[in-house]
Amino acid sequence: MTIAERIVPFIPHAPVKLRLFGRQGNHESSLKSFLATGRLIACTWILASLCVCASTAAESPNHEWVATWQGSPTPGGTFYSPGCPSDVGLSSQTVRNVVHVSAGGDWVRVRLSNNAGIIPLAVGSASIARSAGGAATAPGTLRPLRFGGESSILIAAGGEALSDPIPMTVHALDNLDVSVYLPGSTGPATQHYYADQDNFLASGDETGSGTATPFSTTISCWMFVSGVDVKGDQKVRGTVIAFGDSITDGYLSTTNANHRYPDDLATKLAERKGNTLAVVNAGIIGNELLTIRPQLEFGYTAPFRFARDAVNQADAGAVILLEGINDIGDRSAKASDLIPVYLQLILAAHEAGLKIYGATLTPFGGSNAIYGGDYGTPAGEAQRQLVNAWIRTSGAFDGVIDFDKAVRDPANPTQLLPAYVGDPLHPNDAGYQAMANTVDIDAILQAILAD
Repeated sequence: MTIAERIVPFIPHAPVKLRLFGRQGNHESSLKSFLATGRLIACTWILASLCVCASTAAESPNHEWVATWQGSPTPGGTFYSPGCPSDVGLSSQTVRNVVHVSAGGDWVRVRLSNNAGIIPLAVGSASIARSAGGAATAPGTLRPLRFGGESSILIAAGGEALSDPIPMTVHALDNLDVSVYLPGSTGPATQHYYADQDNFLASGDETGSGTATPFSTTISCWMFVSGVDVKGDQKVRGTVIAFGDSITDGYLSTTNANHRYPDDLATKLAERKGNTLAVVNAGIIGNELLTIRPQLEFGYTAPFRFARDAVNQADAGAVILLEGINDIGDRSAKASDLIPVYLQLILAAHEAGLKIYGATLTPFGGSNAIYGGDYGTPAGEAQRQLVNAWIRTSGAFDGVIDFDKAVRDPANPTQLLPAYVGDPLHPNDAGYQAMANTVDIDAILQAILAD
């Protein structure tokens, strides 16, 4: 076998999304150029720099990795430190993150994140298991995670670490426990603030513990874990990224019940016969298109994080974009301010080979008393209507998902249907289910497979 034959099998068939020095992009043409011109040594170095381990890849089945869960990372900040200590971080503690996956497979890998850190993050050990409820793991399922064959790793400030793949049966809609031990003081912790899920802390290294007993503290955020990928299910043909703000993040859905709209969409996808898709949730509460809000837990703007949270997800195929309501409500942004940002995100998606679907902004009438600004005001409503009209009629997106129509009150279309109200801005479980029901899965799957 030639050197070229040994290298080529480890180059993904889909466009390669690289993460180099914190910058992300699509470098499929660059890799092809290296191969075409015979610069195989340089190509080998690039693959090594991406931590693509040939020996591990050879052991895993020859299907694409797909993203099955993500918690878009944000800087350490909190509204309530006892419930989420990301403002002060952890010290000689283990965090057990409970995550709900959308698709299954025979192999799994985990992405740990120091994306918002300003100093290197020392990870002493990490593990993954199927959850048995609470902080307990299902018997016989706990597996240690390794990084380049080692149980510990130092993650650069602003960086992430992808674990070695391990053989493990993961089923669609499983809850998994991802445990991370931090032996030193982390400082403010990279997190996903609104988990809508109980997670747990223990003193010392408890990554190998299958019982709930050591995990005596319950927290409301995910910490230091940003993604889970799976491999091995031939029916799963790509990943849909639900990208948005608190309405995508599932604010006011039932805690620990996985009733965010992307979860409901995952259930529909898991029930399909034949080809299907994974779906991951890239929602962040309070997120905006134009402005980085002073609350760190609201994350960076949609364009700032789009490559990380959408383009760079494993086997990303399509994006559902639901952003802009906070720009209108919080910043009194005009539709004319937002449309150029939508166009740039569409361009970024298309340049990376992704389909992108525009979701109409849901009603927010009656929300001003809670959220202030231009939430629910006549001026805010006028801009929401202009944005929605553009999304529906411009033809700029690959398709339109009319969440507004799905959840509005026909008798008062500026407001949510009463049966769908969590509060006047956010749907409840029934409202999130209605949103998932309006997504045309067949159309998205066909569009992805056609490329």
